[in-house]
Amino acid sequence: MSEQTHSPENQNPEPVLPVEKTQRSWTNYIAGTVVLLIVAGICFQFFRANPGVAQSESAANGTGRSSLSASSGKILAKVNNESITYDVVASYSVERHGAEILDNLINRLIIQQECDRQGVTVKQGEVEQEVAETAEKFNLPLDTWYQMLASERGLTKDQYHKDIIWPMIALKKLAGKSIQVTEKEMQEGFERDYGPRVKARMIIVEGNIRQATEVWNKCEAAPGEFDRIAREHSTDPNSRPLGGVIPPIRKHGGSPTVEAEAFKLRPGEVSGLIEIADSKYVILKCEGRTEPVVEDIRVVWNDLLEQLTEEETQKSVAQVFEKIRKEARVDNFLTRTTTAGRNPVQQTAALQPVTK
Repeated sequence: MSEQTHSPENQNPEPVLPVEKTQRSWTNYIAGTVVLLIVAGICFQFFRANPGVAQSESAANGTGRSSLSASSGKILAKVNNESITYDVVASYSVERHGAEILDNLINRLIIQQECDRQGVTVKQGEVEQEVAETAEKFNLPLDTWYQMLASERGLTKDQYHKDIIWPMIALKKLAGKSIQVTEKEMQEGFERDYGPRVKARMIIVEGNIRQATEVWNKCEAAPGEFDRIAREHSTDPNSRPLGGVIPPIRKHGGSPTVEAEAFKLRPGEVSGLIEIADSKYVILKCEGRTEPVVEDIRVVWNDLLEQLTEEETQKSVAQVFEKIRKEARVDNFLTRTTTAGRNPVQQTAALQPVTK
C-alpha cells in the first residue's frame, strides 16, 4: 500500500508512486490522472446546484400519487394497471440528478464552442487511440479495460469516450503547447516520490500565539509525553486520537514551511511553532526517517518523466478550462445561477425556474 504524505496546508495528499510501472493501480490512474480532466461537474465545477430548487409537483403534494396519475406520455411501467410515464421518470431524474447532469452538458458545450471558435476538432479515431494507449499502459486488453471501467467506475464505453476522453483531448489541443519537464523538476519529483521522509507526530493548535505557545511549552518540557499532549490539545481530528501520528512527511509535497522544519529535526526533537495560517500553528516531533525507495534517479527516470509530464499537462488543461469557462456566459435556469461571461449583459429580472 502506498504511503501518503501529510500536508497540513493541503488536506488531500497524493499517493507515492511505486517503483515498478506495472504496480501502479489503474483505479488510481483513473481517479488521479484521467478523471482530473473530466469537466462533468466534478473537478472543474464553477457553480453548484442548490438542493431543492426545482421541486416537482409530486414533492409539493407530499405523496407523488396525484402526479403519477395525472402525467401523460409514454408508459414505462404499470403497477396494478396504474401507469408510470416517461414524464414522471424524467421529472424525478431532473429533481434528483438534473443539476449534475446539466453541469456536465454545460461544461462539454463550453469546450465544444471554444473548439469551434479555434477550429479544433477531435476525431473518433483519436479518442479510440487514446483509449487503446491507456489500456496498453496497464497491459490490459481493450475489452478488459472497458469491463473494469464499468465495474469500478460505473462508466459505459460511450460515457467514457464522451465525458472523459473527448474533453481531455480537446482541452489538450486547446492548451496548444508541448510540456517540457526540467532537470530541476525531475530532481524535485524524485525527492518527492522516492526520497526519504520524516516520521513525525503533529499537534495543530488553533488560537492565538499565547495559546499555541502554552502548548509548545508543554511539548518542550516533556517531549516524551508528546502523544498525550496531542490527544489533549491538538485540533486535528485525524491525528489527535493517534497521539499525533501522521504519515511520513516528504519533500515538495505541498507544504514547504512544514517540510523545511521537519527535515531540520533529529529523532526525538520537537520543532518550534510553525504558523501555517492565521491563528493556526503546527508543532512537530521527529521520530526518525524512512529509507529512500530508490537511491538512483536513473532507475525510475522514464516512469518519473511520464508522471511529471502528465501532472504538468493536467495543470495546463485545468488553466485552459478555467479561462474559457470564465469567458462563457451561462444562464442556468435549473439552479437560477448566471456567470457573467466575456460580454456580460444587464439582468432585469431574476432567472425563473424551469417549467414543464
